[in-house]
Amino acid sequence: MSTTNPVSDARPSPLAGKWYPASPERLAQSIDTFLDQADVAPVEGRIVGALAPHAGHRYSGAVAAHAFKRLRGESVDVVAVVGPSHYPYRGPILTTGHDAYSTPLGDVPIARDVLDALRAEVALETVRDDQEHSLEIELPFLQRALGAFQLAPLTLVSQTLATAQSLGAALARALAGRRALLVASSDLSHFYPQGIAAQLDAAVLSAIEDFDPAAVIRAEDEGRGFACGRGAIAAVMFAARALGADTARIVDYATSGDVTGDYSQVVGYGAALFIASRPASGDV
Repeated sequence: MSTTNPVSDARPSPLAGKWYPASPERLAQSIDTFLDQADVAPVEGRIVGALAPHAGHRYSGAVAAHAFKRLRGESVDVVAVVGPSHYPYRGPILTTGHDAYSTPLGDVPIARDVLDALRAEVALETVRDDQEHSLEIELPFLQRALGAFQLAPLTLVSQTLATAQSLGAALARALAGRRALLVASSDLSHFYPQGIAAQLDAAVLSAIEDFDPAAVIRAEDEGRGFACGRGAIAAVMFAARALGADTARIVDYATSGDVTGDYSQVVGYGAALFIASRPASGDV
C-alpha cells in the first residue's frame, strides 16, 4: 500500500489508529469508499486549490472526500497544505524539520526547495515530532487521489489578515510554474447548537464562495462566522487567486451532528474547490 519509499527522517504519525485506521489496507479502503461515495459535479477548468476539514475521518471524512474527489488521477508535483496550529508555538508560521511525513500509506517527502523559497520571504519556525493534526489528516486523501507528490507543510499560529496575505503571496511565487496544488485545512464553527452553527458557517462559506479572503477573516472579527483555520483558508485563497483561480465552489457542508445524531453542540465542516476557469496566458 505504500505510495513512496521510506525516508529515514520521517515525522512519525501521531494520528494513525486514533484519527484514522492504522492498517494500510483498512485506511486505503476507507479513503476509497469516501471518495467513491462523494457526489461532486465535473469541474470545468483547472483545480488550483481546495478546502477540506480536519477532524477525525469518522466525523469529517465524507465532507473532505468532496474536496479531493475531482483530484483523482491528477498529476501534481507538490502540494502545499496550510492549516492552523492547535498548539502554542512561537512564530507566526510553522513548518517541519523532518524530511517527510509518515502515514500508513507511505512517506510523503518534503519539498525543501519550496520551503527554502518561502523562508526567503516569510518567517518560518521549524518544529519536529509535533502532534498537530490539521496537516497530516489530509495526507491519506491526497495519497489515494494523487499517488506520489512532495509536501510543503505550513501551520499558522497567527491567523491575521496580514499573515495570510504575506504567506499567500509568497506561496504563489514559490509555486509558480510548478504542477502544484494548494490545500486549506480548516473546520468551521465549534460546539454551537446546530441552528447557530449553520448561521456562523454560512457566513464563512459565503465569503469563500465570493472568493473574498479578507471577508473570511472579517466574518470572525465581526462575530458573524467562525473557522478555526480562517488564516489558512485566506492564505490559500490569496495564493490560488495569484495562481489563476477565479472561481470558488462549495462542494459539501455538514456538521458532526450529521454523523453522531447529537445536534446540541456540533462542529461544522465545509469542502470547497478553487478553480481557474479561464486558460492561463499561453495555454492552448
